[in-house]
Amino acid sequence: MAEIDAGAYGRWPVEADRAAKRPGERDDVKAFRLEDLDAERAAHDGAYLRFLRERTMSAGLYALDAGTVDPQQPHEQDEIYFVVSGRGALTVGAETTQVARGSVVHVPARTPHKFHHITEDLRVLVVFSPPEG
Repeated sequence: MAEIDAGAYGRWPVEADRAAKRPGERDDVKAFRLEDLDAERAAHDGAYLRFLRERTMSAGLYALDAGTVDPQQPHEQDEIYFVVSGRGALTVGAETTQVARGSVVHVPARTPHKFHHITEDLRVLVVFSPPEG
């Protein structure tokens, strides 16, 4: 079994023999490196980079630098936030939680939410379901 180098996340095993696919199977593996996504996001002068859109979900990288204000508004989709790096607070509805690397937070559709009191640059993997427009 071969492995993909996932940087700080270690190594992920992947199937090395693609010839063993069953008839009709698709080869849709998509792999991303966070540092490449962050560089692409920065090159486009944006806080958010959507890097994946599929039928039932989409994913992006959201960046907020220390001391900045989160401008986002509620979304029509459910969201999962996975904090890749940084530190701050996140208010979802009336509840506030501290977030840092490794935090995972679900935000229900149409619920007001904002990151704030960002003390270390945040990099957040965002998953929307259904996919964002």
